[in-house]
Amino acid sequence: MFKHTLPTLFIAAITPLSTHALADNAETANKSNNPLNLAPGLNIQDYYTPTIDDSNAHTNDLLLRGTLPLAPGDFIGVPQLLRATLPISTRPDPHNGYSTGVGDLNLFDIFLLKTEGVQLGIGPQITAPTAEFDELGTGKWQAGLAAVAIDSSPRGLLGALVQYQSSFAGDHGRQHVETATFQPLLIHNLPKGWYLRSTGTWTYNLKDDTHYIPVGLGVGKAWKSGHNILNAFVEPQWTVDHKGPGLPKFTVFAGLNITLGK
Repeated sequence: MFKHTLPTLFIAAITPLSTHALADNAETANKSNNPLNLAPGLNIQDYYTPTIDDSNAHTNDLLLRGTLPLAPGDFIGVPQLLRATLPISTRPDPHNGYSTGVGDLNLFDIFLLKTEGVQLGIGPQITAPTAEFDELGTGKWQAGLAAVAIDSSPRGLLGALVQYQSSFAGDHGRQHVETATFQPLLIHNLPKGWYLRSTGTWTYNLKDDTHYIPVGLGVGKAWKSGHNILNAFVEPQWTVDHKGPGLPKFTVFAGLNITLGK
Protein backbone atom coordinates (compact mmCIF):
# COMPACT_ATOMS: atom_id res chain seq x y z
CA MET A 1 0.00 0.00 0.00
CA PHE A 2 2.83 2.36 0.90
CA LYS A 3 4.55 1.66 -2.43
CA HIS A 4 1.40 2.60 -4.36
CA THR A 5 0.94 5.77 -2.31
CA LEU A 6 4.37 7.24 -3.09
CA PRO A 7 3.76 7.90 -6.83
CA THR A 8 0.37 9.40 -6.02
CA LEU A 9 1.87 11.76 -3.44
CA PHE A 10 4.67 12.69 -5.85
CA ILE A 11 2.22 13.57 -8.66
CA ALA A 12 0.05 15.55 -6.27
CA ALA A 13 3.08 17.48 -5.07
CA ILE A 14 4.39 18.50 -8.50
CA THR A 15 1.05 19.20 -10.21
CA PRO A 16 0.36 22.56 -8.51
CA LEU A 17 3.93 23.68 -9.26
CA SER A 18 3.65 22.69 -12.92
CA THR A 19 0.27 24.39 -13.29
CA HIS A 20 1.64 27.50 -11.63
CA ALA A 21 4.70 27.48 -13.91
CA LEU A 22 2.54 27.17 -17.03
CA ALA A 23 0.29 30.03 -15.88
CA ASP A 24 3.32 32.18 -15.06
CA ASN A 25 4.89 31.56 -18.48
CA ALA A 26 1.59 32.40 -20.22
CA GLU A 27 1.24 35.61 -18.22
CA THR A 28 4.82 36.60 -19.10
CA ALA A 29 4.23 36.01 -22.82
CA ASN A 30 0.88 37.83 -22.74
CA LYS A 31 2.34 40.89 -21.03
CA SER A 32 5.14 41.12 -23.56
CA ASN A 33 2.90 40.62 -26.62
CA ASN A 34 -0.08 42.73 -25.52
CA PRO A 35 0.08 46.21 -27.13
CA LEU A 36 -2.23 47.49 -24.36
CA ASN A 37 -0.02 46.33 -21.49
CA LEU A 38 0.46 49.29 -19.14
CA ALA A 39 4.24 49.04 -18.83
CA PRO A 40 7.13 50.94 -20.44
CA GLY A 41 8.64 49.11 -23.37
CA LEU A 42 11.39 49.22 -25.97
CA ASN A 43 11.10 47.33 -29.26
CA ILE A 44 13.56 46.65 -32.06
CA GLN A 45 11.70 45.12 -35.00
CA ASP A 46 12.70 44.49 -38.59
CA TYR A 47 10.75 43.86 -41.81
CA TYR A 48 12.94 42.47 -44.59
CA THR A 49 11.41 41.95 -48.05
CA PRO A 50 13.84 40.09 -50.36
CA THR A 51 11.84 40.84 -53.53
CA ILE A 52 8.93 43.08 -54.39
CA ASP A 53 6.33 42.47 -57.07
CA ASP A 54 7.49 43.11 -60.67
CA SER A 55 11.05 43.78 -59.52
CA ASN A 56 14.17 42.13 -58.12
CA ALA A 57 14.66 45.00 -55.67
CA HIS A 58 14.57 44.45 -51.92
CA THR A 59 13.43 46.67 -49.05
CA ASN A 60 14.04 46.79 -45.32
CA ASP A 61 12.48 48.64 -42.39
CA LEU A 62 14.16 48.58 -38.98
CA LEU A 63 11.66 49.95 -36.46
CA LEU A 64 12.86 51.59 -33.25
CA ARG A 65 9.88 51.86 -30.93
CA GLY A 66 9.25 53.10 -27.41
CA THR A 67 6.07 52.88 -25.32
CA LEU A 68 5.30 54.97 -22.22
CA PRO A 69 2.19 54.50 -20.03
CA LEU A 70 0.50 57.46 -18.32
CA ALA A 71 -1.69 57.08 -15.24
CA PRO A 72 -5.20 58.58 -15.15
CA GLY A 73 -5.34 62.21 -14.05
CA ASP A 74 -7.85 64.92 -13.22
CA PHE A 75 -8.16 66.06 -16.84
CA ILE A 76 -8.04 62.61 -18.49
CA GLY A 77 -9.57 59.96 -16.27
CA VAL A 78 -8.32 56.87 -18.13
CA PRO A 79 -4.83 55.40 -18.56
CA GLN A 80 -2.93 56.25 -21.73
CA LEU A 81 -0.19 54.64 -23.80
CA LEU A 82 2.14 56.87 -25.79
CA ARG A 83 3.98 55.06 -28.60
CA ALA A 84 6.66 56.44 -30.90
CA THR A 85 8.06 54.54 -33.91
CA LEU A 86 11.06 55.69 -35.92
CA PRO A 87 11.96 53.57 -38.99
CA ILE A 88 15.42 53.18 -40.47
CA SER A 89 14.49 52.21 -44.03
CA THR A 90 16.16 50.95 -47.19
CA ARG A 91 14.49 51.58 -50.56
CA PRO A 92 15.53 51.56 -54.24
CA ASP A 93 16.62 55.03 -55.36
CA PRO A 94 16.17 56.73 -58.77
CA HIS A 95 19.79 55.90 -59.75
CA ASN A 96 19.39 52.09 -59.67
CA GLY A 97 20.92 51.93 -56.21
CA TYR A 98 19.53 52.07 -52.69
CA SER A 99 18.95 54.76 -50.09
CA THR A 100 19.13 53.99 -46.37
CA GLY A 101 18.19 56.42 -43.63
CA VAL A 102 15.57 57.69 -41.23
CA GLY A 103 11.96 57.41 -42.39
CA ASP A 104 8.79 59.18 -41.21
CA LEU A 105 8.24 59.34 -37.43
CA ASN A 106 4.88 58.00 -36.19
CA LEU A 107 3.33 58.90 -32.81
CA PHE A 108 0.07 57.76 -31.30
CA ASP A 109 -1.68 58.18 -27.97
CA ILE A 110 -4.04 55.36 -26.99
CA PHE A 111 -6.72 55.98 -24.35
CA LEU A 112 -7.61 52.72 -22.58
CA LEU A 113 -11.39 52.90 -22.44
CA LYS A 114 -11.84 49.33 -21.16
CA THR A 115 -9.26 47.37 -19.16
CA GLU A 116 -11.32 44.39 -17.92
CA GLY A 117 -12.34 41.47 -20.14
CA VAL A 118 -11.77 42.48 -23.75
CA GLN A 119 -9.45 45.51 -23.53
CA LEU A 120 -10.24 48.45 -25.79
CA GLY A 121 -8.13 51.48 -26.62
CA ILE A 122 -8.50 54.31 -29.13
CA GLY A 123 -6.70 57.57 -29.77
CA PRO A 124 -5.12 60.02 -32.21
CA GLN A 125 -1.98 59.49 -34.23
CA ILE A 126 0.29 61.73 -36.26
CA THR A 127 3.11 61.04 -38.71
CA ALA A 128 5.85 63.64 -39.26
CA PRO A 129 7.77 63.89 -42.57
CA THR A 130 11.21 63.22 -41.08
CA ALA A 131 12.54 61.02 -43.92
CA GLU A 132 16.09 61.76 -45.09
CA PHE A 133 15.29 60.93 -48.74
CA ASP A 134 12.10 61.21 -50.79
CA GLU A 135 11.93 57.45 -51.37
CA LEU A 136 11.97 56.79 -47.60
CA GLY A 137 8.85 58.83 -46.76
CA THR A 138 5.78 60.62 -48.03
CA GLY A 139 6.91 64.23 -47.55
CA LYS A 140 3.57 64.88 -45.83
CA TRP A 141 2.25 65.52 -42.35
CA GLN A 142 -0.46 62.95 -41.64
CA ALA A 143 -3.05 62.59 -38.89
CA GLY A 144 -5.66 60.02 -38.00
CA LEU A 145 -6.86 57.49 -35.45
CA ALA A 146 -5.63 54.18 -34.03
CA ALA A 147 -7.79 51.60 -32.24
CA VAL A 148 -6.83 48.37 -30.46
CA ALA A 149 -8.97 45.53 -29.08
CA ILE A 150 -7.36 42.63 -27.17
CA ASP A 151 -8.82 39.51 -25.55
CA SER A 152 -6.26 37.95 -23.21
CA SER A 153 -6.42 34.44 -21.73
CA PRO A 154 -3.94 31.75 -20.61
CA ARG A 155 -4.18 30.35 -24.17
CA GLY A 156 -2.82 33.60 -25.62
CA LEU A 157 -4.06 36.81 -27.24
CA LEU A 158 -6.70 37.52 -29.84
CA GLY A 159 -7.23 41.02 -31.16
CA ALA A 160 -6.46 43.65 -33.77
CA LEU A 161 -4.87 47.05 -34.34
CA VAL A 162 -6.63 49.33 -36.83
CA GLN A 163 -5.10 52.61 -38.06
CA TYR A 164 -6.25 55.34 -40.44
CA GLN A 165 -4.44 58.50 -41.46
CA SER A 166 -4.59 61.17 -44.13
CA SER A 167 -2.15 63.92 -45.10
CA PHE A 168 -3.00 67.55 -44.30
CA ALA A 169 0.23 69.49 -44.93
CA GLY A 170 3.75 69.13 -46.23
CA ASP A 171 5.57 69.19 -49.55
CA HIS A 172 3.12 70.53 -52.17
CA GLY A 173 4.99 68.62 -54.84
CA ARG A 174 4.23 65.25 -53.24
CA GLN A 175 1.02 63.26 -53.60
CA HIS A 176 -1.80 63.35 -51.06
CA VAL A 177 -1.65 60.34 -48.72
CA GLU A 178 -4.60 58.38 -47.31
CA THR A 179 -3.99 54.92 -45.84
CA ALA A 180 -5.66 52.37 -43.60
CA THR A 181 -4.13 49.30 -41.97
CA PHE A 182 -5.57 46.28 -40.19
CA GLN A 183 -3.24 44.11 -38.12
CA PRO A 184 -4.73 40.92 -36.64
CA LEU A 185 -2.94 39.82 -33.46
CA LEU A 186 -3.04 36.05 -32.97
CA ILE A 187 -0.82 34.63 -30.22
CA HIS A 188 -1.04 30.99 -29.06
CA ASN A 189 0.96 30.20 -25.92
CA LEU A 190 3.08 27.06 -25.62
CA PRO A 191 5.01 25.67 -22.61
CA LYS A 192 8.14 27.37 -21.22
CA GLY A 193 7.34 30.82 -22.64
CA TRP A 194 7.24 29.73 -26.28
CA TYR A 195 4.35 30.84 -28.47
CA LEU A 196 3.08 30.83 -32.05
CA ARG A 197 2.16 34.13 -33.69
CA SER A 198 0.46 35.64 -36.74
CA THR A 199 0.49 39.45 -37.03
CA GLY A 200 0.73 40.40 -40.71
CA THR A 201 -0.42 44.00 -41.34
CA TRP A 202 -2.99 44.43 -44.13
CA THR A 203 -2.26 47.75 -45.85
CA TYR A 204 -4.71 49.75 -47.99
CA ASN A 205 -3.70 52.80 -50.01
CA LEU A 206 -7.06 54.56 -50.28
CA LYS A 207 -5.69 57.29 -52.53
CA ASP A 208 -4.48 54.92 -55.28
CA ASP A 209 -6.89 52.04 -54.56
CA THR A 210 -4.07 49.54 -53.97
CA HIS A 211 -3.54 47.03 -51.19
CA TYR A 212 -1.63 44.00 -50.01
CA ILE A 213 -2.62 41.36 -47.46
CA PRO A 214 0.14 39.29 -45.80
CA VAL A 215 -0.46 36.26 -43.58
CA GLY A 216 2.26 35.33 -41.11
CA LEU A 217 3.15 32.22 -39.14
CA GLY A 218 5.99 32.56 -36.69
CA VAL A 219 7.39 31.54 -33.34
CA GLY A 220 8.70 33.43 -30.34
CA LYS A 221 9.82 33.06 -26.77
CA ALA A 222 9.32 35.39 -23.80
CA TRP A 223 11.31 35.14 -20.58
CA LYS A 224 12.02 37.14 -17.46
CA SER A 225 15.37 38.85 -17.02
CA GLY A 226 15.60 40.53 -13.65
CA HIS A 227 12.77 43.06 -13.45
CA ASN A 228 12.19 43.01 -17.22
CA ILE A 229 10.68 40.69 -19.83
CA LEU A 230 12.55 39.88 -23.02
CA ASN A 231 10.70 38.57 -26.06
CA ALA A 232 12.43 37.41 -29.26
CA PHE A 233 10.52 36.25 -32.33
CA VAL A 234 10.65 35.58 -36.05
CA GLU A 235 7.58 35.51 -38.32
CA PRO A 236 7.71 34.83 -42.07
CA GLN A 237 4.81 36.56 -43.86
CA TRP A 238 3.40 35.62 -47.27
CA THR A 239 1.34 38.08 -49.33
CA VAL A 240 -1.84 36.19 -50.22
CA ASP A 241 -3.58 39.02 -52.07
CA HIS A 242 -2.43 42.31 -53.58
CA LYS A 243 -3.40 45.01 -56.03
CA GLY A 244 -0.88 47.44 -57.44
CA PRO A 245 2.84 47.48 -58.39
CA GLY A 246 5.90 47.42 -56.16
CA LEU A 247 4.32 45.51 -53.26
CA PRO A 248 5.98 42.83 -51.10
CA LYS A 249 5.60 39.19 -52.14
CA PHE A 250 7.26 37.74 -49.02
CA THR A 251 8.58 39.37 -45.85
CA VAL A 252 10.55 38.17 -42.84
CA PHE A 253 9.44 39.95 -39.66
CA ALA A 254 11.69 39.57 -36.61
CA GLY A 255 12.34 41.47 -33.44
CA LEU A 256 13.17 41.83 -29.78
CA ASN A 257 10.62 43.37 -27.40
CA ILE A 258 11.70 44.54 -23.94
CA THR A 259 9.01 45.13 -21.32
CA LEU A 260 10.45 47.19 -18.47
CA GLY A 261 9.55 46.51 -14.87
CA LYS A 262 7.44 43.46 -15.79
